[in-house]
Amino acid sequence: MAQPAYWSQACESLVQRDRILRRLIPVYGHESMQASHGPFQTLIRIIVGQQISLKLGRTLWARLVQACGNDMQPDCVGRFSQADLRALGLSLRKAQYLHDAVVFFGESERLDAAWWHNQEDAAVVSQLCEIRGVGRWTAEMFLIFFLGRPDVLPLDDTALLKAISHHYFSGEPVSRFEAREVSQAWAPWRTVASWYLWRSMDAAAVEY
Repeated sequence: MAQPAYWSQACESLVQRDRILRRLIPVYGHESMQASHGPFQTLIRIIVGQQISLKLGRTLWARLVQACGNDMQPDCVGRFSQADLRALGLSLRKAQYLHDAVVFFGESERLDAAWWHNQEDAAVVSQLCEIRGVGRWTAEMFLIFFLGRPDVLPLDDTALLKAISHHYFSGEPVSRFEAREVSQAWAPWRTVASWYLWRSMDAAAVEY
C-alpha cells in the first residue's frame, strides 16, 4: 500500500478540529504513512521493534534484512536458529517470538494480504494475539502499518503518550484516560493524528 486513500481527507479534517495538528500537519505535510510489505514481514518487523528505541529497532531490522533479503518470507526466518537470531542482536525472547510467527504464518492463507483486509479490527487483534509475544500494542501497529486502518489509537505506545504529553500537557505526565480524552477530537482519523504526533518527536518517520 502507498499513502492511504483517506489521508488527505483526514488531514483536512484534523487541521480544522485540533490546534496542535493544525500546526504539525503543514510541517510534515509532504510526508505520510507508507506501507509496502506483506503481513509476515510487517509483523516480524514490529516484533523486532518491541520495547526498544526506534534507532535500535532500525539497526536490528537492517541486520535481519541483510541476512534474509528484502522480500522476507517465513521459510527464510525459519532457517535461522535462536542462536543465529541472537547473534544478530535479538534477545532470546524475540528470537522465540519470531519462530512462533513463522509457525503461525505456516498457513498459506495468512500470507495473503487479502485475507487480512477482510478481517475486522477485533478479529485481527484476536488472531495475532495467538502468537507468543504479540500483545495489543503489536496488533495495533499491524492494524496501522499493514492494514492502514484509519481510526486506531495505540494507548500502549509510550512514544505516542510522550508526544501527547509534550504537545498538549506542557511535558507533564499523561494518563491513558487523558490521552483518550484528547483523541476524541481526532475520530475517525486517530491513526493519522497518531502518525503526525510520532513524526513530530522523531527525526525520521515511523515505519514497519
